[in-house]
Amino acid sequence: MSSSPRFETRAIHAGNDPDKETGAVSPPIHLASTFEQRTVGENQGFDYSRAGNPTRKRLEENISSLENGRFGIAFSSGMAATTALFQTLDAGDHVIIGHNVYGGTYRVSMQVLSKHGIEFEFVDTRDLDILSKSIKSNTRLVFVETPTNPLLELSDIEAISQICKLKEVSLAVDNTFMSPYAQNPLSLGSDIVMHSATKFIGGHSDLLAGILITNNTRLAERLYFIQKSVGAVPSPFDCWLMLRSTKTIAVRVQKQSDNAFEIAKRLIDEIPDCQPIYPGLKTHPQHELAIKQQKSPSGQPIFGSILSLRLGSLKKRDKFLSRLKVFTLAESLGGVESLVCAPYDMTHVAVPSDTKNSMGLTSDLVRLSVGIENVEDIYEDIIRAFKD
Repeated sequence: MSSSPRFETRAIHAGNDPDKETGAVSPPIHLASTFEQRTVGENQGFDYSRAGNPTRKRLEENISSLENGRFGIAFSSGMAATTALFQTLDAGDHVIIGHNVYGGTYRVSMQVLSKHGIEFEFVDTRDLDILSKSIKSNTRLVFVETPTNPLLELSDIEAISQICKLKEVSLAVDNTFMSPYAQNPLSLGSDIVMHSATKFIGGHSDLLAGILITNNTRLAERLYFIQKSVGAVPSPFDCWLMLRSTKTIAVRVQKQSDNAFEIAKRLIDEIPDCQPIYPGLKTHPQHELAIKQQKSPSGQPIFGSILSLRLGSLKKRDKFLSRLKVFTLAESLGGVESLVCAPYDMTHVAVPSDTKNSMGLTSDLVRLSVGIENVEDIYEDIIRAFKD
């Protein structure tokens, strides 16, 4: 028997004890901006909501539990969380980031923080030899996104963590695309996990949030200080919405992944010219790595709900997008509804064209975020868009 609650149980109960005052099974939202002090300097656990809020504390406990971490630090968006992590660094520090990274991460690195003396280098973190050789005496952090957005390239978290430990460099993993349900970077050796909680953690396309999780006490203290000082915190209402959403994260993410896997298998057989990119397919160059590190709480391989297609030309891309009915053309991903976007001109518009083209992010690429609708309706929508 397990000595601690399993994932699905923690998703519902961690940080969600019934309200002590009223017994409410669904804890109340604490909207207060300030809190009564017993005497000067003696508070009752909270003094000002920028520094701490009961609803946010429950959320941080919940998500850190799901990631097998000790500390969770919540922010107002995924980019606020990423920026806070980079703000733990000093001028002159060197950061290695996976070359096929989210456009927002590229933008804040190169157009904001690099102006303050932090050196950013973009490296293909799939190649362990190149990664190891890129680490310098002033390297403080390796930031890996796996799978990447939108090319779904994978990096071997466990192998990279061993390199980072040997070189005494911290490893952070953006786990947004897999969620805590489908991948646990801390268990694979990462020092920090980042989520754009807007995506699978929120799961309903109705909030913005980000969160960092770590087991490192010193790092957590520094991040809490930045959280309090900068003030990029999620509202109590958004925290409550996330607590509601994590209760269903297991069923949502599993259903979304099952749908995406089924669609990817059908497309590779019926419309191979669209070149589906999906880690669950044997045609994916890192299929075996996906089996190794992307696992549901039951230990079964899980491949996620993001699927990318190459349509051959900009004209074919736009024609395909215009014909979809079930899929909504929109940025973001991970919600219960199916979304589609054109990363070249949407999520990665801030990345220079030559950089995008060099990494294989071409203008004909579309990214599908598969929802929990009936899989036949989703598939028929895609086929209709191809054939109409």
